[in-house]
This record gives sequence, C-alpha cells and structure tokens, in this order.
Amino acid sequence: MKPLADRIALVTGASRGIGRAIAVRLAQDGACVGVHYRSESDKAKQTLDLIRAEGGDGFLVAADLADPAGAARLADALIGELRTRRNPPLLDILVNNAGIDDRKTIEQVSEADFDRMLQINFKSPFFLIQKLLPVMADGGRIINISSMAARLSVPTMAVYASSKAALSTLSRVLAAHLGPRGITVNAVLPGATSTDLNPITSDPQRSRAVRDTVALGRIAEPGDIAPIVAFLASPEGGWITGETIEASGGQRL
Repeated sequence: MKPLADRIALVTGASRGIGRAIAVRLAQDGACVGVHYRSESDKAKQTLDLIRAEGGDGFLVAADLADPAGAARLADALIGELRTRRNPPLLDILVNNAGIDDRKTIEQVSEADFDRMLQINFKSPFFLIQKLLPVMADGGRIINISSMAARLSVPTMAVYASSKAALSTLSRVLAAHLGPRGITVNAVLPGATSTDLNPITSDPQRSRAVRDTVALGRIAEPGDIAPIVAFLASPEGGWITGETIEASGGQRL
C-alpha cells in the first residue's frame, strides 16, 4: 500500500515549480491532492493532468492569497470539497507553499510591497492554518515551505527573508501547540532552486556563481524538494516536528 493512501492533502501554489512537484509526489504516494492556484487555471490543470496520468487523484481549488480574504475563501472552498469526499470532512496534509519574492533593499521597499509580501508569504498561511484547524485530522501534517534566505543576510531580500523567517518561527510555535493532537508542523527551507520565479536560474553567469556555493555542485530542481516534503507527510516522518529542515544541497556551508 502506498504510504499516503486514503489521505487528502492541500498544496498551495501548486500550479508550477516546487508546488507542482510536491503535489505530484504526494499523489504518487497515494494522497488525493487539492491543487491550489490563484489565476493560472491552465497551469493548475496541467498539474492535475500530471497527477491523473500516473493514476492519482486530485482536484482544483482557486483563491487569491494576496487578498486579505483569500485564506478564508480557500478554506471554505476546500471544506466544501472535503464534504463531497468524507464524512466528517477532514484534511490530513497541508502544505503552505504559495509565495512571492520581490527582491529589493530596504530603501526600495514601498509600504504596498511590504504589505503584499507579508500577506502572501506569512499572513495567508497563518490564517489558512487557523481556518483549517477544525477540519485538520488528528495525527495530520502541516508543512510550511520557508526559505534558506531566512538564515542568510542578503540585502535585496529585506522583506522576503523576514516573511520566511516568520513562517519558520510559526512552525515551531504551532508544533508545540498542536502536539497534543498528534499534528506535526515543520518548515522546509529550499536553497536556490530552478523555477520560473527565480531570476538567477535564467542568467547563466549568476547561476554559475550560485552553483559554486553549493556543496553538491548544482542548483536544485523542484523534484529535489518534493521527496523531503513527502517524507514529512508520511507515517515515517511522524516523529519529526518543530524542525526547520534546510534543503539546499549544502549551499553556503
């Protein structure tokens, strides 16, 4: 039997990149996966097609997490879907992956920039967890995709790094709070990863410079991150909670 058979998962920001890789991997391991997207329904459907092509199951769910009401709307939509699949409606795995990276120094950051990044990278995951806790299964898993930037000092990541550090800290706080229910909460911190949202990977010179800082000698692919999340979501990962797990290939050791 597959390790996540009969589990239901939600992966936010699953229309591409790391989120898509996580959604596909959880489905490969047997989970029915909610593929969240904001507006790119065609790309979200591509993720779902990949899941179904390998015999997996999933569904699409849309919400704009840049909107202060987005987390509540996503929770309502998900709970509605859960009611069609389970009685009582319960979610086993929540992966908060959706995020943005607008690289600016503190002098360049407007209040609107600040608010948008904190809304998407921290406030929406915070309140999505809050809204979903009543339907989170005891023994469930919450996995927050933070960033290695949370431990570095990169001047152009003034807001991004701060928002991801907040998400990592929240993971530790919630691990203690939800431990009595058997719910594990962990943060995964990818290093440089080749996605269309990462400007470094499209610049040969910059990508070479970053690659030279990685002990394993290359920039990650989304598929390098997904198995780590899948392990934390699995029964075998059940004794790990409150951890920040760096997935960088040994970047900047």
